[in-house]
Amino acid sequence: MLMESPLPTTEPPHDCPRCERLVAYRHACRAEFPDWWNAPVPAFGDPEARIAIVGLAPGKHGANRTGRPFTGDYAGDLLFATLSKYGLSSGSYDARVDDGLALRDIIIVNSVKCLPPQNKPTPEEVRNCRPFLNDAVKALPNARIFIALGQIAHQSAVKVLGGRLPKCRFAHLAEHRMPDGRMLIDSYHCSRYNTNTGRLTAPMFEAVFARALELVG
Repeated sequence: MLMESPLPTTEPPHDCPRCERLVAYRHACRAEFPDWWNAPVPAFGDPEARIAIVGLAPGKHGANRTGRPFTGDYAGDLLFATLSKYGLSSGSYDARVDDGLALRDIIIVNSVKCLPPQNKPTPEEVRNCRPFLNDAVKALPNARIFIALGQIAHQSAVKVLGGRLPKCRFAHLAEHRMPDGRMLIDSYHCSRYNTNTGRLTAPMFEAVFARALELVG
């Protein structure tokens, strides 16, 4: 099933050539898993959203396989359960792009659109992809609250939103007011590693979204 982006004019081409290492990894994945998505993963959610999640990058067996952010891996289980709890989604998440899940008043965009080896993009790859994040943010006129999942997403979001990193230190539940009044809230990434080690618990993660909803009123 082909995923259609809610922000179609902001997406990279299906065979984006910007990052040599990521292109090579994409081709390797296509050879090994020809039925997977294996391409830049588009945004997912409500284009009129007041809240935007800035993620890191597609997971190999999640979004890189399915073509929808956080769909098909452990991180998506926690994320979409949390969005459902706070009324930010409709339908049921079943780890498939055709499960009927829809997001309400929230959208997911990534710092890096393509799968990086070991889930670790290089600084150059993050920079190469930042124009797409910048275009996505510009295409979200109602988004006033941004949630960064992890430090790399935090750094990209601060730069795109016009903030200054020395004044915006990453910490779970830290809040940063951007020059135009938009707010950025930090969260530890909802990865299996972070939850298995106790760095992030479900109540900690839920607190981020409770605060975001409080800020948007």
